[in-house]
Amino acid sequence: MLIRDATIEDIPAIAALERACFSDPWPEDFIRRRLAKLLIAEGDDGTFLGYAAFDSVLDEGNLDSIAIVPDHRRQGAANALMTEAIRRGRAESYALITLEVRASNQAAIALYHKHGFIPVGRRTNYYERPREDAILMTLVL
Repeated sequence: MLIRDATIEDIPAIAALERACFSDPWPEDFIRRRLAKLLIAEGDDGTFLGYAAFDSVLDEGNLDSIAIVPDHRRQGAANALMTEAIRRGRAESYALITLEVRASNQAAIALYHKHGFIPVGRRTNYYERPREDAILMTLVL
């Protein structure tokens, strides 16, 4: 598996995955503007497995989104993306990394716990379609 920076050629695959995974998917023009902040997980055969959107403000990183192609879930792609995002955060001397996750998304919460993230708050009705709280999680680097 390869984790790499996104390129313009990845936009259609990212947009299709957004539509498949999220009730409020990012449009292609938004993905294009954020391209420099996206990491891609690619199989050994070049297959697109998923992506992570990682951003920062000053010395704080933020994991905005992570999505894995449904047929490739639970095969290590999300773990590899998280590992690389954290590695890059440390390389940039971030103090911490934060993220929001749907309160019902137990698989993602378990992944984040595995990487050392701890719950630090709750954002009531943060998500729409369906309306749901977000758990705010932080990893101190």
